[in-house]
Amino acid sequence: MNSPNIIRHVPQPSLRNPLRRRLGVAYHRLKRQAKWAFGGTKFAKPKSDSGQLPYVHFTHQTPLLRHLVGVDPILEQNKIVNLRLALAKINNTIIHPGETLSFWKLIGKPTTRKGYLDGAILLNGAFSQGLGGGLCHLSGFMYWMALHTPLTVAERHRHGYDTTPAKFFGSDATCFYNYKDLAIKNNTNQTFQLVLEIGDDQLKGIWKSAKPQEHNYEIYEKHAAYHQQDWGRQTRHNHLYRRVFDMQGNQIADEFIAENHAIVM
Repeated sequence: MNSPNIIRHVPQPSLRNPLRRRLGVAYHRLKRQAKWAFGGTKFAKPKSDSGQLPYVHFTHQTPLLRHLVGVDPILEQNKIVNLRLALAKINNTIIHPGETLSFWKLIGKPTTRKGYLDGAILLNGAFSQGLGGGLCHLSGFMYWMALHTPLTVAERHRHGYDTTPAKFFGSDATCFYNYKDLAIKNNTNQTFQLVLEIGDDQLKGIWKSAKPQEHNYEIYEKHAAYHQQDWGRQTRHNHLYRRVFDMQGNQIADEFIAENHAIVM
């Protein structure tokens, strides 16, 4: 298939004053609430207690602790607390045909009353701390898993800065309550279930379904490059694709996934 045009210009970020930022966040959160209420999307409901579906489509795991340079180790430990709280809301969620799994609609707003702690966040190109910090580890994990299923990623937001140790640059997904969401839609004719678990040192996940797996997927990148912007910073770019195989190993499709750009920290 033909690749989209390669665009390597990234606008210089502009810092907004705190008042304008708070007003902007409030506006976008209200807009998201209205979209949830009146947008006509059929959302997957909170986790099911009816057991797990029988067939495994994809399994994945990733280290819980990333030992980020310049980040207080306590914030990394707090992230695990935040992840456990989020998993209690989203684990075992079933997505029926035509439904959409919304990361934030299931998890809800992180608050101290719910037990969320300050974790590491990325703010204006630097590591900081914020309530519920670290949940983008989960959203990125779920995004990577969804790419290995026939489910459709209906909404995903990439990080503005290149920070992640992901297998491929741009295979992450940032989140910010509630308007930077991760939405996964089931456009198939079968039911899927997301199973998540926190082990001793790993975040683990399985996509299960009501029918046997029919395809395998391989994610790869094209046009990977760095580019020097005229405003002084270096940026990173690529396109993500996936090859689709039948269960006999025959390639049947080559699909464009996303175009990614980020400022190098």
